[in-house]
Amino acid sequence: METLLLPFSPRFIILTICAVATALLLGVGLFDRKVFDLVLIPMLIFGALTLLGIRDLTQKSHAVLRNYPISAHLRFLLEEIRPEMRQYFFESEKDGMPFSRDTRAVVYQRAKMVLDKRPFGTQEDVYREGYEWMHHSVAPKVHTGEKFRITIGGPDCAKPYSASVFNISAMSFGALSPNAVRALNAGAKKGGFAHDTGEGGVSPYHRENGGDLIWEIGSGYFGCRNRDGSFNPEEFARVAAYDQIKMVELKVSQGAKPGHGGVLPAAKVSLEISKIRGVAMDEDCISPASHRAFSTPLEMMGFIAEMRRLSGGKPAGFKLCIGHPWEFLAICKAMLQTGIYPDFIVVDGNEGGTGAAPLEFMDHLGMPMREGVNFVHNALVGINARDRIRIGAAGKIATAFDMARAMAIGADWCNSARGFMFALGCIQSLSCHTDRCPTGVTTQDPTRNRALVVPHKIDRVYNYHHATLHALAELLAAAGFEHPQELRPIHFSQRTSTTDVQSFAKLYPSLRPGELIDGTSDARFREAWAMARADSFAAMG
Repeated sequence: METLLLPFSPRFIILTICAVATALLLGVGLFDRKVFDLVLIPMLIFGALTLLGIRDLTQKSHAVLRNYPISAHLRFLLEEIRPEMRQYFFESEKDGMPFSRDTRAVVYQRAKMVLDKRPFGTQEDVYREGYEWMHHSVAPKVHTGEKFRITIGGPDCAKPYSASVFNISAMSFGALSPNAVRALNAGAKKGGFAHDTGEGGVSPYHRENGGDLIWEIGSGYFGCRNRDGSFNPEEFARVAAYDQIKMVELKVSQGAKPGHGGVLPAAKVSLEISKIRGVAMDEDCISPASHRAFSTPLEMMGFIAEMRRLSGGKPAGFKLCIGHPWEFLAICKAMLQTGIYPDFIVVDGNEGGTGAAPLEFMDHLGMPMREGVNFVHNALVGINARDRIRIGAAGKIATAFDMARAMAIGADWCNSARGFMFALGCIQSLSCHTDRCPTGVTTQDPTRNRALVVPHKIDRVYNYHHATLHALAELLAAAGFEHPQELRPIHFSQRTSTTDVQSFAKLYPSLRPGELIDGTSDARFREAWAMARADSFAAMG
């Protein structure tokens, strides 16, 4: 009896109604041919729903569909639009991840050069644990409109580069659409700042508008590789000779997935990308987790020296997310032993990442940017190399405050990836890895990337950079400074509880010049320095 009543239970009643309605409409239509045309469309609708319900009952992939035929599709629909519903209707101004609505809004406003001010006071809870602020001065400076540049290139560099303190972080063509790369590079050209190519190679779209480039070389050696995937020095020298390329950067690891390598899904590997990168079509384009060109810190320093030589003396450096502290200190020992120093180091934080990565890697692997920048800064101070090596910071930087905070704890300049994506029109739909980007920023589908109108977005990229540096200049002037290099940890504070406040100087204590060489008692470095060895990334002992 219970089985006979199942079609009328709440779980199956919609399928039953659709089946009965289909039968009744078919019967009415056959009985009276005059009304057949009137009932045809509703009959087809109910008939299709009935077939869908039967399919739901018999399929084996989704238990919820077997128990709730037809009606369970509503669940999948709601799940599909949940991010949009949350973003548009339920988020507060300070909600939303990875970037809050407030942060996204200020980037959009600055990119469009519309009013970016806020009324009625801060929406931050200034008494919550973790709240941070910058100190102002009772003797503020006059805002001079300085563009803030730094020179990158140590004593061994024949062609130093005068860089903006705010640049476009590494994003490859392939991950980004042709129009996105065009707009970013033309915006960089207009604003006089640099555009990091990402590890996907120097594409025609990077070169089309002549903006300054930082050429990033990853473990896949795209754009300078042999057929077997090994490094090709002749091809590297040929490409690095382009005048547009101002610096060459070795990517050791990246924040979103350190130690994992990179993947461009096969769906996004077009014929064009396969030619630029030198890889096969219809296969995932994989950057191995580790490099083949070197395997020890000493060999890594030799490779960086070779990159500098092959590029004709342009600044050569590397990018990494800090993992085992002794591994970076091993690189420092290799610098001391070989006398080879990079011109710059870009520190990526585990909060960074524009592409897809496994959840565990994104959420729980690698050192956050601020701790990483401060660690690298102190390590270089501790080996007396800080004055010859510039430090770049990358990882969730979008506003002038983000920049000032990073530079106070050790960075010389900042890179932003997602900030410039927002300037292009990115709406944080979190579909970068699907090739279905709704704004044309991260897709190779020509019917989608046509939505990104390059001349219009060039101005927005330029405006965002210009307005962010203007905001930085205003912050600095309010604090009594003229250049961000004057910022120090003592100029920032963090609330560590509802009643306790600590200066960044206490949260991020400094090493003395040469302290690692002389022997340090600092617990953050003492054991790791003892474990580090220049001839291996493995820990000693």
